[in-house]
Amino acid sequence: MAYTISVVNQKGGVGKTTTSVNLGAALAQRGHRVLLIDMDPQSNLTTHLGLGESLDEEAEEVKDTSLVPEDTIYDVLKGAKKLSEVILNRSENLDVAPSSLMLSGADLELGGIIGRELILKKAIAEVADNYDTIIIDCPPALGLLSLNALAAVESVIIPVQSEYLALHGVRQLLDTIDQVKAVYNPTLQVGGVLICLHDSRKRLARAVYDTIKAYFGELVFDSVVRTNVSLAEAPASGQTIFEYAPRSTGAEDYLAFGEEVIDGKKKACVG
Repeated sequence: MAYTISVVNQKGGVGKTTTSVNLGAALAQRGHRVLLIDMDPQSNLTTHLGLGESLDEEAEEVKDTSLVPEDTIYDVLKGAKKLSEVILNRSENLDVAPSSLMLSGADLELGGIIGRELILKKAIAEVADNYDTIIIDCPPALGLLSLNALAAVESVIIPVQSEYLALHGVRQLLDTIDQVKAVYNPTLQVGGVLICLHDSRKRLARAVYDTIKAYFGELVFDSVVRTNVSLAEAPASGQTIFEYAPRSTGAEDYLAFGEEVIDGKKKACVG
C-alpha cells in the first residue's frame, strides 16, 4: 500500500511543484515506485516533466511531444476515466497523472456531487497497491481540489520560502488541515515543513529561517533546499533536477530530503 503525501501551500512561488517533482524523482532513484498526481489547473508539474504543451520554444526541442496527455486527472474527477487510465510512465519508477486547464472549473462542475471531497481518495485506492509513494501537487488555493488532495493522503508537506511574509497564510492552511482531519480524514498528519529557496548569505533569509524554526519547532525538516539556478532552469527543459544537473546543490538537497522523508515514513509505520 502506497504512502500518500500532499505538497501544499496556498502561497505561490514557494517551491511546491519543484518539491513535488524532485522529491518524487529522488525516491524513484532509490527504487521506490512513485506516482505524481498534478492537481493544479496550471499544470506546472505536468509541463515540468515534459508531458504537456510548453510555451518555451527551446524547451519543445527536448520534449517528447508524443507524451502530451490526452486524458488527465480532470477526467478522473469527472468520472469519465479511472486513475489507472490516465497515468503515464515518465521514467523508471516514476509515473504521472497529468493535469489540465479544465480543472479550473472543478469547484463549480463538481459542486453538486455528494461526496465530492472524497473523489480523489476513492480513485487512488484503486492504484495504491502499485506504488510505494504517491505525491500530490496541490494548487495554490484551498478550494475543492486541495480538499480532495488533503482528504486522500496520510501526510502533508508544507514548503515555505525563507523570505518576508513566509508564514503569511500558513495559519489558515493549518486550520484547513485540522478541518479536513475532523471531517474527512482523521489520520491526516503534517509530515513537516520544508524550507525552500534559502540563501544563507542573506541576513533576512537567516532571520526568517529562525522564525520558521521557532514557529513550527520539530515539524521543520532538517533538509533545506538552497537557492540554485539549476532548479529554476530545469522545468524549461522538462527535466527533473537529477536529469538536468545531477551534480548541483539542488540535486544534493532533494536527495537529502528524500532520505529524510523515507526515514520519516519508517518512523510513521513503526509508530
